[in-house]
Amino acid sequence: MTSEPRTVDVAGRIDQGALRPIQVRVAALCAVVAMLDGFDTQAIAFVAPVIAEEWAIDTALFGPVFAAGLLGLTFGALGFGLVADKIGRKKAIVISTAIFGLFALFTVRAESMEALFVYRFITGIGLGGAMPNVIALTSEYAPKRLRGTMVIVMFCGFPLGAALGGLISARLISDFGWESVFLLGGALPIALLPVLVFRLPESIRFLIHADAGGRRIAGILNQLDPDAGYRQEDRFILQEQKQPGLPLRHLFSDGRAIGTLLLWVAFFMNLLILYFLINWLPTVLQRAGFPLENAILGTVLLNAGGIAGGVLIGRLIDRRGPYTVLTVAYLGAAVFVALTGQASGSLAAALALVLLAGFCVIGAQFGANALAADFYPTAARATGIGWALGIGRIGSIIGPFAGGVLIALAWRTGDIFLVSALPALVASAAVFLMGKSAR
Repeated sequence: MTSEPRTVDVAGRIDQGALRPIQVRVAALCAVVAMLDGFDTQAIAFVAPVIAEEWAIDTALFGPVFAAGLLGLTFGALGFGLVADKIGRKKAIVISTAIFGLFALFTVRAESMEALFVYRFITGIGLGGAMPNVIALTSEYAPKRLRGTMVIVMFCGFPLGAALGGLISARLISDFGWESVFLLGGALPIALLPVLVFRLPESIRFLIHADAGGRRIAGILNQLDPDAGYRQEDRFILQEQKQPGLPLRHLFSDGRAIGTLLLWVAFFMNLLILYFLINWLPTVLQRAGFPLENAILGTVLLNAGGIAGGVLIGRLIDRRGPYTVLTVAYLGAAVFVALTGQASGSLAAALALVLLAGFCVIGAQFGANALAADFYPTAARATGIGWALGIGRIGSIIGPFAGGVLIALAWRTGDIFLVSALPALVASAAVFLMGKSAR
């Protein structure tokens, strides 16, 4: 005798259920995409001093090239967030990964600053498009009790890719030239594409909103809850109202307007600091008198600190909520970035402070990603994350550009880092006020 169709609260089953292999697979594949994203985002900073020497130009001229990649990241985050809320997270991840893989390979052909500018811009579109969607997809498969931790641990792939990139790039550049960094950075994403196509599931929440059909939804839900025996005849629902119209409108509806604006401020300020450090730290440390190998090690430690900070901040967010945790983390970022510039005479002190700065700056950014993923409803989640990252990318463009200007003006290392710490104070205030608004 056939049982009656059931009404199934899908979000409730995910939140209350055990962590299953399909959820681990989603987070792991998204982490690999984030890792490759981190490698390719960081690659230009590793090769810039080498290209400058080979082409006989000043490294300060790389400011626009750094900014081009970040401008592409901005367009990618803004555009692919909107696209993903219409076509799905998985398709957006596959398309954006293909873009940044292909154009990383094309960068090998660059023979001028103009060509580098174009290739880095288009590569950046793919890099920026992947980020909001790996965050959204991981968030939508994570149980609520583990959501912050899973999103942040997944996103640790980004600094891990940048850190490994630093270790690998130094050897690659020495043995095979700067082109080998981009060859590796392009080949790995292209090789990953078949795995994403066949092994990465679409967001089950997106499928319900898109009315994708009971068979497909039941198949995924049976992997999340193997003993329940869901059928395509069952009625699958989410306990949130379906949002009609353009996803962008929902960022400012239902009392989210103030929170959205404050979230944008926090992203803008923190990414300004982060991308100044990512792009200019090797050059600034080298100009402070440290050998290039130690300067690159500084970037490795920055990202390693970010991984540790992200994991700890994720656990604290799941236990205590995001607002107090991130307020304190941004304050820590301001302190350690400012102190880094004052320790330029001691390699050990400078590297220790870089590690702590990465712990707070990158760790807080991971926490902000998790906050954005939880702040918006399904119909606007990728858009909300994408626009927060996109607005933040404007800061990430200004940071490297301003760094190039300050270096060209021959500012002292200590003064550069002192000014760079100020945006972290603004980010701290923005998250604090966002928490007050939410309460």
